[in-house]
Amino acid sequence: MPALPVFKIPRLPLSVQEAALVGVTMLWGTTFLTVHTAMQYAGPLFFVGFRFTTAGLLCLLVFHRAMRGLSWQEARAGAAIGLSIFLGYGLQTHGLQSVSASQSAFITALYVPTVPLLQWLVLRSAPHPMSWAGVALAFTGLVLLTSPQPLAGLEGFAGLALGAGELASLLAALVFAAEIILIGKYAGRVNLQRVTVVQLLVGGLLSFAAMPVAGESVPAFSWVWLACALGLGTASVLIQLTMNWAQKAVSPTRATLIYAGEPIWGGLVGRLAGEMLPPPALLGAALIVLGAVVSELRPRLRQWVRWLPLPRR
Repeated sequence: MPALPVFKIPRLPLSVQEAALVGVTMLWGTTFLTVHTAMQYAGPLFFVGFRFTTAGLLCLLVFHRAMRGLSWQEARAGAAIGLSIFLGYGLQTHGLQSVSASQSAFITALYVPTVPLLQWLVLRSAPHPMSWAGVALAFTGLVLLTSPQPLAGLEGFAGLALGAGELASLLAALVFAAEIILIGKYAGRVNLQRVTVVQLLVGGLLSFAAMPVAGESVPAFSWVWLACALGLGTASVLIQLTMNWAQKAVSPTRATLIYAGEPIWGGLVGRLAGEMLPPPALLGAALIVLGAVVSELRPRLRQWVRWLPLPRR
């Protein structure tokens, strides 16, 4: 009797952890429009505080038994990441008061080419030349994305013009780059459940504590901001747990390359909601995404030389 043919299942190009991070980027892409909508009914610090405190309490409810073994190292790690959550999301949410969800998504993507630059400053490891190329592309894209006038030749180019919303979004991108480095630093040395609880609660409580300093008051009750905050709070639990779990097996470089797809999803969601960027801004958005990808590429010169049309002897 002839042997039955053996069918091999093709290996997926992504690991389970990497596929999970792709799911995170898709979920992130939907949050820009949600926050942009909520900012019509609540202030940024209150919304961030309610969102992440809710997320922290939900996480604490699930992992309350694990919290008994909380160590000082885990508390410090959670506090450091929580501080970055407070600063990053506070700035991003503030920016979404005056910029569109699509603009915020693409400006936030600048954190990807920023990661190797921060690693250079903190770890003293010089960035790869491709990282510099990615930064140049991303900066050019930022200029196009924030230019108040369309391109009509060089004389019509207004140049980089950052309003309050764009500047807040740009600063948020820098903070998110620092968060990626922090998560990569602690991910393999701490209990991810305990650290996730701490970082979410710290991020939320710091936002509430900053409200009197910023002169922000508690908004009037609205089902809109309540639904948005509860929905994003639940999503934040899933996102932070997934990031902490997946980055134990995925390098920060690989993770940031995957995260580069976030603004694409944000732009698609914004487009479905009726937002439309002018052609120069679309070109700038594309350059930012391209810069994020290029900054993580590491081509091998030997492989390129092998395909060069060298003269035959």
